[in-house]
Amino acid sequence: MAHTVLVPTDGSPQSREAIEYAMREFSDAEFVALTVLNPTEMGAGGTEMGMASYADEWMDAEEERAEKRFEELGTLAAEHGVTLDGETIIGRPARAIVDYAEEHDIDQIVMGSHGRDGVSRILLGSVAETVVRRSPCPVTVVR
Repeated sequence: MAHTVLVPTDGSPQSREAIEYAMREFSDAEFVALTVLNPTEMGAGGTEMGMASYADEWMDAEEERAEKRFEELGTLAAEHGVTLDGETIIGRPARAIVDYAEEHDIDQIVMGSHGRDGVSRILLGSVAETVVRRSPCPVTVVR
């Protein structure tokens, strides 16, 4: 049975470092790059467009960014000789990552940390910290 590694990716340098680390450390695994689109990050649309129209445009733009990211990561995977699938889902990032891992029998999660500390971590929370606490499988956080 193949080992499946889930790597949440948001396009940040930390998530890129996490996927590179995962491909080096788990070179015999299959990889899933997961992008979670969080509608709460959408913000308010301009006054000239309706909210539904803005939401559709935001979703389309985010899905397009995710597809471009998956293409780039596919090239990286080919360089490492590994298999990578890209998945885009909608939800709150920490919960969506944990749910995806549970529903797809993921063996390992490797994710980047944004390195927040102090007040910003307390106020904003930490996706990585929540995933570590709730994950059904081992989690590696790459800094």
